[in-house]
Amino acid sequence: MPNLLQDPLTLVMLAVLAVLIFFMFRNSRKRKAQQEDLRKQIVPGADVMTNFGLFGKLISLDEVTKVAELEIAPKTIVKVHSQTIAKVVDAVAGTVDGEPRSVEEAMAIANREEAEREAAKNAAEPQFGERVEDATAEPKKPVRRTTKKTAE
Repeated sequence: MPNLLQDPLTLVMLAVLAVLIFFMFRNSRKRKAQQEDLRKQIVPGADVMTNFGLFGKLISLDEVTKVAELEIAPKTIVKVHSQTIAKVVDAVAGTVDGEPRSVEEAMAIANREEAEREAAKNAAEPQFGERVEDATAEPKKPVRRTTKKTAE
């Protein structure tokens, strides 16, 4: 039986496995760092969004029972599990780090930008059936046609 470490296919497979394991640990560390940053931002008074799309102001957060109280409207308080808090929303811009809050909002922004580009592009072009006067040509004078009556 030949030595397995001398087979080039085995070496390539081991190298790929090592790279996958490296990226797995790297992504895990990044995710933990992002969660820590989020936990530092989640303080009472912050505007937050939950995983299921509920927006509100964080009233209180109990670390022992993992219960968060959100005020979603004046005098309307909802209790949710603290792990459902997905994002801290910037109250001024209404977005998280300049990102849209939902897929629908992102699509609306993209459609609006596309419509603005199309409007700018078509501003100089005439619409279908629209008469366009040539700006470089002099205005045409109406031609007066007279009919000569012949004497008979």
